[in-house]
Amino acid sequence: MQLIWFRQDLRIHDHTALWHARQAGECIALVVLSPTQWQQHQDAPIKIDFYLRQLQQLKNELAQLNIPLIHLITPLWKDLPQQLLKLCKTHHIQNVHANIELGINELKRDTQAQKLLELNGIGFELYHDRTLFMVGNIRNKSGQPYQVFGALKKQCYEQLSISIPTCYPTIEAQPPIAPHEDFSRLLPSFEAIYPDQHISQEQQTLWQVGEHHAWSILDDFIKHRVSHYHLERDFPALNSTSQLAAYLNTGILSIRQCLAALFGHTGYLHFDNQGQQIWLDELLWREFYQHILFEFPRVSMSLPFKQDTQRIQWRHAPEDLHAWQQGQTGIPIVDAGMRQLLATGWMHNRVRMICAMFLSKNLLIDWRHGEAWFMQHLIDGDLAANNGGWQWCASTGTDAVPYFRIFNPVSQSQKFDSNGDYIRKWVPEIAHLDAKQIHEPYAKSPNPDLDYPRPIVDLKSSRVRAIEAFQHLNQTQL
Repeated sequence: MQLIWFRQDLRIHDHTALWHARQAGECIALVVLSPTQWQQHQDAPIKIDFYLRQLQQLKNELAQLNIPLIHLITPLWKDLPQQLLKLCKTHHIQNVHANIELGINELKRDTQAQKLLELNGIGFELYHDRTLFMVGNIRNKSGQPYQVFGALKKQCYEQLSISIPTCYPTIEAQPPIAPHEDFSRLLPSFEAIYPDQHISQEQQTLWQVGEHHAWSILDDFIKHRVSHYHLERDFPALNSTSQLAAYLNTGILSIRQCLAALFGHTGYLHFDNQGQQIWLDELLWREFYQHILFEFPRVSMSLPFKQDTQRIQWRHAPEDLHAWQQGQTGIPIVDAGMRQLLATGWMHNRVRMICAMFLSKNLLIDWRHGEAWFMQHLIDGDLAANNGGWQWCASTGTDAVPYFRIFNPVSQSQKFDSNGDYIRKWVPEIAHLDAKQIHEPYAKSPNPDLDYPRPIVDLKSSRVRAIEAFQHLNQTQL
């Protein structure tokens, strides 16, 4: 008997480990629920609810294949190897199959489990499924991992021009397996695991689960929006992005399925329009950060990629941090983004950059506070991508924006939300302002009765302060 261990890959189609497990014989499936570990990793409640709802879908779909799904509730991963061994012995498991996860704690967990299982004569096979290219295999001419996105992208394009990674064949149903009490146990609900947390019906409706739903979103994006993606993706009031990150992160959708949809199952790299190429570049940014996470584990340990930036003197400003978190900074585009995050568990990517740079540069607050807040609220919170994005904005990461390049949030707002439609949706107290005043309500002839906070920081002087903080870091190295 084979055991297929599902993690952040809750689907039955194009699933590397599942396909290999079925080639080896009959299977049962496992998922490990680790509530305490999830909290330590700052996973958002909305993300966990999304995961658990998809898990029920997965169980139903596996049942159609006569593959029972059992679960272990293991609050902390350190206790998992012994539990896993006991389960394997109970069900006479010959081999465990799973897709590799790249975080340092996940890799440590798997190493410990593998050692214990193999000591007891049980195989443990890990497969690369989350990335297009196997981590550890993409190297520059010096044999070193890429630290600049452009160079990795060029290498990826060269590889993709040779062949596009293809999806695995559909899994066929296996003969029914004799019933066991483990097979009949009901999966716990989100409320059962976190009785003090609540996810609204509106949020669940906004983020529906299921592979077929993910496919429909992907199909709609490819058919109707990708051709304009390069022109419209930076405008938060438009429905112009794919919004597939949550489905990719939870593994409801695979990266190979995205490429198959993008290139129409032709099997070769080609573009009919610029939007396709720009979307592929965005997928490769995701790829890049996954490789960085694996090659440089310090980024998953709350350490900057650029180690010298650990000495930056960040401000301790809890009131400013709280205002930013709650969308009360007095900078409309920032407040709109932060309120969208609180309400929906998602934020437009351009606005994520604006909000992140405002915190780390204009407020000069440690980027790690922002990284944690995003993880605690994002439905698509991914350690690699979230960390990579924050360190890019804070100028502490690989391929980061130069420290002296600081987004002016008002200019960004005027450029990408010129009519103020996005701001009006999320900051209704200033919705009545015209398209000029809405970006800076207190700039000219302010209304003293406006029910909206004044800016908590001066953008010009705070920009100078941030540049000086980074220049001081450079001077102390001389």
